[in-house]
Amino acid sequence: MTGAVPRRRGRPARTAADEGPGARERILEAARTEFAERGYDKTTVRGIARAAGVDPALVHHYFGTKDEVFAAAIEVSFEPALVIPAILGQGTDGIGERLARYFIGVWENPTTRGPLLAIIRSALTHEAAAKVLRGFVLRRLLERIAADLDVPDPKFRAELAASHMIGIAILRYVIRVEPLASADPEEIIKMVAPTLQRYLTDPGESSTSSPSGG
Repeated sequence: MTGAVPRRRGRPARTAADEGPGARERILEAARTEFAERGYDKTTVRGIARAAGVDPALVHHYFGTKDEVFAAAIEVSFEPALVIPAILGQGTDGIGERLARYFIGVWENPTTRGPLLAIIRSALTHEAAAKVLRGFVLRRLLERIAADLDVPDPKFRAELAASHMIGIAILRYVIRVEPLASADPEEIIKMVAPTLQRYLTDPGESSTSSPSGG
């Protein structure tokens, strides 16, 4: 009697679901939902694969580790490839308002808010999630904006801008501190924009340089 053919290791046998053009997108959508509902710690690659209807090996094939799926889920919410040219393309005038409007808009959109809430909550308690958030928000978004503006200390300025906006996100959407939690988004943008404008465009002196001698 002929024995069963041993299963090969590596990428799983392809199925119609795996080969469909939307497989990667389904994985990302499932990851966003899983992270939003379960948080970083309780979300697994296997759970994401199950929700997407694919083999777990396909998740690894497209994204690698859980951290990398997490980072990709953030990127879907922020869409830096589209946003950065839109923020920078009109010059430095009004860049603080455009950045504030974009950031608040992402949080006000119910589709993107859920995953971002999970990301922020996870980052407060889990170092791996915090590392992903730091890497994306700073390197992939704010540092690229600041570096293009030709101002001193672009990294320091990016961190200041990030601290301002993430602080607002935590107080408004996570802790829900009043009156910020119920404030009109336009009022928040109006108040925040001048500060972001100063962080990102004020030439000033190098904020991290040593004071000159007398």
